[in-house]
Amino acid sequence: MMEREASRTAMRVAVLRAAHQLIDGEPKILDDRVSAHLLDAQTFAGIGANPDLRSSRLESLRVHVLLRSRYSEERLEAAARDGVRQCVILGAGFDTFAYRQPAWSRALRIIEVDHPSSQRAKRDRLRAAAIAVPDNVSFIPIDFETTSLAAGLAAAGFDRAQRSFFSWLGVMVYLKEPAIDAVLSYVASLPAGSQIVFSFGSSDPTAAGEEDARLTAEAVAALGEPWLTRSEPGPLGAKLREAGFSEVSFLTPPEANARYLTGRSDGLPLVRRISVGSATV
Repeated sequence: MMEREASRTAMRVAVLRAAHQLIDGEPKILDDRVSAHLLDAQTFAGIGANPDLRSSRLESLRVHVLLRSRYSEERLEAAARDGVRQCVILGAGFDTFAYRQPAWSRALRIIEVDHPSSQRAKRDRLRAAAIAVPDNVSFIPIDFETTSLAAGLAAAGFDRAQRSFFSWLGVMVYLKEPAIDAVLSYVASLPAGSQIVFSFGSSDPTAAGEEDARLTAEAVAALGEPWLTRSEPGPLGAKLREAGFSEVSFLTPPEANARYLTGRSDGLPLVRRISVGSATV
């Protein structure tokens, strides 16, 4: 079987995060000065001259990408201050948290999980940019077609007896329901206080902002990475509780806009739909 190539959408996300630093105003939703260093010179140079990045669709998508990471990192900070010491980034892609760690995260063990091809591509970019991998960071390459999350983490010495934090952003839409259920069941089996932050795509074609989501889904499908699952907060919340989570919450548009999008100088669009949530065991 031919090996799957590295995720192309992961690189698109890195471009959006770098664009926020380069062309958006203040205050930054996410202060991520590392993403730009993971881009090749041509892609980096083209950001400022790309009018598409100013389109309403890509501005909305950029806000979504930034908000989900900011929300996850804030939840992780709270968990770390409460004593959580293991953080697993599922489908890590070109996520840069591990390479711009604040002081509070130094006591964490951070594990990046991704498909072997995508993980290899990221590590190549880190080396090319001379970005050192911190001592508290490790990588687990998992092809979920052949290896379960439980088996992959166990082989890497993950401590199931500890409360843990999972970040699962921009992944659920690319999985089928059985794979989603397997991840949720695994996290729900961990000690009380363990937590997962996740993002998802709406299944309601009449929902606010759905036109942008539809166009985004078409764009990533053209890259060979189609969305396979869409969800709504109600059914997804019920699924999480059935899996064994005791607390489930979603970042609502009013909350997101008040916390992250007020007082901006660039007119980035407000959030119009729920697409990020968290669940605690």
